Parts: sequence; structure tokens; C-alpha cells
Amino acid sequence: MAVPAPAAYPVSFAVDLAYEARNRLTVAFRLFIAIPILVIAAAISGGSYAIAGRNGTVTAAGGLLFVAPALMILVRRKYPRWWFDWNYALLRFSNRVAVYLLLLRDEYPSTDAEQAVHLAVGYPDVPTELNRWLPLVKWFLAIPHYFVLIFIDIGVVFTVIAAWFSILVTGRYPRGLYDFVVGAMRWHNRVAGYAVILATDTYPPFRLAA
Repeated sequence: MAVPAPAAYPVSFAVDLAYEARNRLTVAFRLFIAIPILVIAAAISGGSYAIAGRNGTVTAAGGLLFVAPALMILVRRKYPRWWFDWNYALLRFSNRVAVYLLLLRDEYPSTDAEQAVHLAVGYPDVPTELNRWLPLVKWFLAIPHYFVLIFIDIGVVFTVIAAWFSILVTGRYPRGLYDFVVGAMRWHNRVAGYAVILATDTYPPFRLAA
């Protein structure tokens, strides 16, 4: 009896595999080279911004928005598109920085272009796709994922160290190690889409694969 393939999750993530020989020099000094983009990422995540209009000014802290969308979904059954777009853009940018730090690609992270890092999160139709009460408990329901991801992230640290040595010696990122790190990032993004940016009510699967 054939086993059905797992259904695609509403949050998808992939990184194009680099087939060419890697840049050993930038890999060797990756932590230092990444400092400027890390400063930018920190400024975005910890800064502030304001949008002025005829009806007043809206000001919010930087970083992913959670409380405000949760309240809007609960009270108004709405998820303002610009709030979602902010979360989506920041999550995509954060993933590009992470891909660079984890040695998966050599391209310096762009602040806006997709590059080789593909994250897709659909904008939800709140009245038909989201339960208004779930934002109150999603963070709690996702606790099992947090525990699993702690151990996966420990594995990622050792995997990246091994990959660093492999790239310096052979110019290649071993495919098995590469797939594991990408899978860990995929898992993180699914949990973020569910419990943080509240884009879906579908519970994240416990798997690394797409």
C-alpha cells in the first residue's frame, strides 16, 4: 500500500544549493565579514518607525509584530496588510542573514532582494482561515516545538562547525549537512509562521523535510 506524501505546509522555505566551489576566504572570516549586516539587522529589529497620515501617526517598535496582530485578529477579525508585509519582509531578511552566517551561501545578504533564499508565507483571509481565539494560546501550543528545536539547534552548531572545516579543505558543503541546516531553518520558519506572525492555524509538522 502506497504511503501518501505529507501535505505541503502553508509556510515554505528553501535555499538554492550552491554547486560551484565555495569562496574559502569569505567562509574563513564569515563572522567578521557579516558584522555590517548584523548591525543593520539589529537596528531593524530593535529600532522604531512611524507612519503618518491624515488620521494621525502610528508608531511601533521594530522587530516582528505579534501583540498588535493578535489583538486585531481577536477583536476585529482583521490582520492589517502592512503589518503582515512588515513581518514577512523582516522574516525573509532575517533568513538571508542566517543563511549567510550558517555558510549555506556566499552571496552577501541583501536587504530587499530574494537572492537564493526562498520563503513563502501566504497572507491569511482572517474570517475564513484564522480562529480568532487561537492567537491567545498558539505560543503555548507550540511549546513542544521549542523543546525539539533546542536540540536541533545544538546539532546545527556542530554541523556548521564541521561544514566550516569541510569548505576550507574541500571547497564544498557536504550535502547531508546542508540539508540538515536548511531543514532546521524550515522548521523554525514554520513555527514562526504559526506562533509568532500568526499567518496560519495549521499546526507545524515535526519534520525537517519540505
